[in-house]
Amino acid sequence: MEALLLGIYCFFVWLIFFKFKWLPWTNATMVVVVTIPVVGMATMILLLNIVAPSSADVRVFKYVVNIVPQARGRVIEVPVEPNRPVKRGEVLFRIDPTPYQLQVRVLEAQLATAEGGTRKMREELNAAASRSGAVRAQLDLARKRVAQNRELVTAGAGDRFALEQAQANVKELESQLALAAAGESQVRAGLTSTVGDDRADVAQIKAQLANANWELSQTTIVAPSDGYAINVQLRPGSMTAAFPITPAMTFVENAYQVIALYYQNELHQVAPGDEAEFTLKTSPGTVFKAHVDSIVWAQGQGQLGMSTQLPDTGMVPIPPGRFGVKFDIDPKFENEFFPAGAVGEGAIYTQHLAVLHVVRKVILRVGAKLDFLILKLH
Repeated sequence: MEALLLGIYCFFVWLIFFKFKWLPWTNATMVVVVTIPVVGMATMILLLNIVAPSSADVRVFKYVVNIVPQARGRVIEVPVEPNRPVKRGEVLFRIDPTPYQLQVRVLEAQLATAEGGTRKMREELNAAASRSGAVRAQLDLARKRVAQNRELVTAGAGDRFALEQAQANVKELESQLALAAAGESQVRAGLTSTVGDDRADVAQIKAQLANANWELSQTTIVAPSDGYAINVQLRPGSMTAAFPITPAMTFVENAYQVIALYYQNELHQVAPGDEAEFTLKTSPGTVFKAHVDSIVWAQGQGQLGMSTQLPDTGMVPIPPGRFGVKFDIDPKFENEFFPAGAVGEGAIYTQHLAVLHVVRKVILRVGAKLDFLILKLH
């Protein structure tokens, strides 16, 4: 763009001083003619870098998920193909579920036995309660007989032996009632030690069964989102385990972020919502519209790691760190393919001196066209 403006300026100089000779070509006019473009171009470039800062380092970042199975076992199927798009929930690979299925069956059998024991204990509790009620009724009757015999003996009309026999019956029934109450309390205690609505042992087996079913479900590994798997070296027959250091495969999500890196003194006029544009080497000639989502006001040089040593500034000066500006892509480009790691150039148009934004837009579009050129000799 600067060359185009300079060419237009030279054309008018030629017309004024040489073609029509409206002004004389002297030393004074020569100095003025040379000074005007130098000062004008310098001023324009300085203002342009403030009101419409550009970046030669725009990058596309995507989320990468290391697929680590939660279950351990032998791989029996890997239906996913590398570098092919997959949808969320599609199967990536399967692990032999046999040991986990067997564990589920064992726990289901234990649960059935424990629940049967619960029903038996409830029946025993009902029987013990009935037994206690019967003994209690007999005890009440025996106590009435003791009272009646005592009245007869006191009046001289009763048999003392019958009174003693009735008192002995009361003591025996009291012993039987105590035994029945103890048995009932023991059964009731077994039923009252519960977690939620289940006995403690039943609740424990149910928890183990739920965990076994979860482990069984983890033998089928599915895509966490829309994307594609890369570095797929897993094959049927391989052994895999829940070990984060050695993931089974790498999954790249379709979700992406576009970040433009700017030097620190280029951002003092930039604000969220400002218009932005960028180009990518992978899409020559295309200018993508966007807006500034936010400025990432943090970078690695602003962090000190935990150490017993003093910070080391190095033998040479540390290069100035740049800050990232996150772009919010225009919805009309939402179906465009942005490969992870794609690079390009971008520009932000602030709320100041909008007339100069045209210059930056032309420069960006010329650069997008130049991306078609592949400058190598072989």
